[in-house]
Amino acid sequence: MSNRTIFEEVSSDATQRISPTPGGIDKRRGGARGAIRVWLAMLFLCVVAMIVVGGLTRLTDSGLSITEWRPIAGALPPMTEAHWQEEFEKYQQIDQFQVMNSWMELSDFKKIYWWEWGHRQLGRVVGIIWAVGYLGFLATRSIPAGWYGRLLLPGVLGMAQGAIGWWMVSSGVTQGEGMTSVASYRLATHLGLAFVILGYLTWFFFLLAREERDLMQARRLKEAKLFGMGTGLLHFAFLQILIGALVAGIDAGRSYTDWPLMGGQILPPRPFMIDPIWKNFFENPALVQFVHRVSGYLLFIFTIVVWVRGRRSAHATTRFAFNAVLAAMSVQVAIGIGTVVTAAPVEIAIVHQAVAVLVWVLILRARFLAGYPIPTLIKRH
Repeated sequence: MSNRTIFEEVSSDATQRISPTPGGIDKRRGGARGAIRVWLAMLFLCVVAMIVVGGLTRLTDSGLSITEWRPIAGALPPMTEAHWQEEFEKYQQIDQFQVMNSWMELSDFKKIYWWEWGHRQLGRVVGIIWAVGYLGFLATRSIPAGWYGRLLLPGVLGMAQGAIGWWMVSSGVTQGEGMTSVASYRLATHLGLAFVILGYLTWFFFLLAREERDLMQARRLKEAKLFGMGTGLLHFAFLQILIGALVAGIDAGRSYTDWPLMGGQILPPRPFMIDPIWKNFFENPALVQFVHRVSGYLLFIFTIVVWVRGRRSAHATTRFAFNAVLAAMSVQVAIGIGTVVTAAPVEIAIVHQAVAVLVWVLILRARFLAGYPIPTLIKRH
């Protein structure tokens, strides 16, 4: 075997075997990011549908039509006339029927039953989509490094949401207490958690759209003050969503239909008529609607403040994101006023809730882009 010098060229085959592949580390750590984003998008759409159907269930007073929590057996609706009659008899025993709906026949009951059954069925579908997706990605080792716990979180929160949903419904399944709806603070908890889940799905979707090295580079350009203001706006919007749930829970949106005054004055009549005083902020329709209005005005003013700061961003995509937030918030304020003056009909009230979802997602995107900007490319001539 002849001696070879250290300057001798190796064969082309050997070069191909040892040449590094750009982005190899990211590829190994990246997992099936595209497939996971599709899965997250499916979950996102299902949760949005849950929020909308849940709102319609509340607006049609259908939420108490199913008086039991049967996570597995309840997946099937009544299949025979006898089963329908059995469900109707259970409903006839609770206060909502006896106080408010004693006029109902079986055909009327079926209409409200389908709303509540559909809402619960959507919850089951969300759970199945999450479980199949997560276990599938886990089995194929397709989850990116550091994402096992993050992708587990929506499933854990979803299971908690199911329990909270029954906790909410059980507050209205009463006999002899005069309750005709669920407790408003439990409704607020249920809706609030739905928006939390939606927020995590949205944030994870944004993160997975960009590779880790891109996020690391973008983090160096983070606009900390704008990001902090976006965080504050996100929390303020969440608070307004919870107050809106309190309004819906006691039908406070129909208590006063004049605007900008309430009953011809700034502060509605008898705002603290319930004893103790703190209960008025949860159970007095006049005060709850007043708080929702004032909170809405303050939220809109703060949105303008954040938008003014967002206009100074050095990145075009970030500026556009905050423009979108202001536009959506303006539409939401207009719809909110329309909801009040028309006494919250189902058609307008559900649009108001749906636009709240849009505002929530747009705030999340603007905040994300403040934290992970997309640099504006400058063309050189």
